[in-house]
Amino acid sequence: MNEVKTPKKPFIYYLIIAATIMILLNTLVFPNVLKHQVKEVGYNVFMQMTNNQEIGSVNITDSEIFFTNKDNSQMYKTGVINDPELVDRLYKAGATFSTEITEEMSPIVYLLLGYVLPIFIFVALGRWLSKKMMSKMSDGANPMNSMMFGTKSNAKIYVKSTSGIKFSDVAGEEEAKELLTEIVDFLHNPGKYQEIGASMPKGALLVGPPGTGKTLLAKAVAGEANVPFFSISGSEFVEMFVGMGAAKVRDLFKQASEKAPCIVFIDEIDAVGKKRDGRIGGNDEREQTLNQLLTEMDGFDGSKGVVILAATNQPDSLDPALLRPGRFDRRIPVELPDLQGRVDILKVHAKKIKLADNVDFNAIARAASGASGAELANIVNEAALHAVRCGRKFATQADLMESVEVVIAGYQKKNRILSDKEKLIVSYHEVGHALVAAMQTNSAPVQKITIIPRTSGALGYTMQVEEGEHFLMNKTEMENKIATFTGGRAAEELIFGEITTGASNDIEQATKFARAMITRYGMNEEFDMVAMESVSNQYLGGDSSLTCSMETQTLIDQKVVQLVKEQHQKAKKILEDNVMKLHEIAKFLYEHETITGEEFMEILNSDSQKIIEEKQQ
Repeated sequence: MNEVKTPKKPFIYYLIIAATIMILLNTLVFPNVLKHQVKEVGYNVFMQMTNNQEIGSVNITDSEIFFTNKDNSQMYKTGVINDPELVDRLYKAGATFSTEITEEMSPIVYLLLGYVLPIFIFVALGRWLSKKMMSKMSDGANPMNSMMFGTKSNAKIYVKSTSGIKFSDVAGEEEAKELLTEIVDFLHNPGKYQEIGASMPKGALLVGPPGTGKTLLAKAVAGEANVPFFSISGSEFVEMFVGMGAAKVRDLFKQASEKAPCIVFIDEIDAVGKKRDGRIGGNDEREQTLNQLLTEMDGFDGSKGVVILAATNQPDSLDPALLRPGRFDRRIPVELPDLQGRVDILKVHAKKIKLADNVDFNAIARAASGASGAELANIVNEAALHAVRCGRKFATQADLMESVEVVIAGYQKKNRILSDKEKLIVSYHEVGHALVAAMQTNSAPVQKITIIPRTSGALGYTMQVEEGEHFLMNKTEMENKIATFTGGRAAEELIFGEITTGASNDIEQATKFARAMITRYGMNEEFDMVAMESVSNQYLGGDSSLTCSMETQTLIDQKVVQLVKEQHQKAKKILEDNVMKLHEIAKFLYEHETITGEEFMEILNSDSQKIIEEKQQ
């Protein structure tokens, strides 16, 4: 859509204009006028300057001679004396003959230009600013705030456009689009809702993790409805001076009422809409801005077609008064896309690049499990960039899979060269993960194993990809996942009898899963179905805090250690039972640095020599 920004002209703006005018007058106009003042000298000075070839231009009249110096910075005049050879001497001295005669400026003109004109400019500017301030006072705004700092809202206005974003440009959020379609229909056909007595919700709150397309959905609503779209961030309301944010809220809703039907979108509304705690010494400006927002949402008539949309990824922190019916009536979740949603999003973004005919979007979507819409768009773009680096004119399946790995683990760090010993340890470590995962039931299949370092700091990694979409995990699956995390360290202990720092992330993940099983999922017989932990900010990674006594926390720690130990021992047992395959696969990985899931399973179920011969061919 075409963006039109509302101009904002505070008092300092006009001061700068006035200062600029005076600087231009003093540097361009006045010097050019004043330099034409003529200095009267004797004829001997004129002759001396002629002999020294210091004359620039000269004009000889019947009674006077006007001349300048070489750089024409000063005009002189002297009387005329009968001198027949004067013209020849001037010609030999390099003087230029000019017919232009510059008279000396009148002192009255100099006074007008130097003093009266600047005073007139400032008086005129002052009268104009006074009128502006009076008009602001008649509108009920604080004139000093308006003129000095500007209280006009910073909302960006996207006007009607046939090339705007539509619902077809948004994929993977079908439920959210269905709920928002009703708002679009109301803006188009308000009569059928009013006929039955129904009123449209005044506001809809879009909640979800970052990158899921909340802002894109709001623009799509405006594009489908083909109405003006006001967009502003919540942080733009918060100002240093008390009352400024509230004035901006008033101005925003005033503009919206004038352009109704329209949509007002407030992004990151948690910046101004957080819960009021009532403590003295808080941010009075933020609370006044929130109070004004609540008042404005109560005051405007929803039947005019003004719809308020807002987005946040911290819904738990919003003030309850903001979420009550009559303000933000409808809460629309914009969650991470499922498998089919990821496929649809990839297809939408893939239209912008050239692709090979054999691209399997389903395989890419399964490998990118848990990715947001923004991350999927980045994956497609990274694939196109990778294809260009490889000299191809279109992106292939391999480019897309590599871009998934780039988003997950970073770029390949080709300048980091591991020693032979480190390379061997990393090979056994990664194969330990893969072998433990493969030998357990209810475990995701291995997609790829590599020991090429990445920019994220990983010296290697094992990629597991689920065959389908899973929304629940049972106790056995979680225990198997913990065992898989400990498989790398178990392989190091079994083969080298030493442990390294390479398992730091594995330890963190295994501990996280084990603690969640006990404190949140009720997967421990002793605690049964009692929650020992609460989670806040679920859309921003989830901050957990224990809600139990110190004695219980100590017991939880013991249970976590016991659970991880049990799975660690299970991983060791699996590797001991399959130690020959561990050696065989680790040797293959050490030599080739990367193994695909198919190659891994073939070596596991047959002989590696056949795989080596096929690679050489």
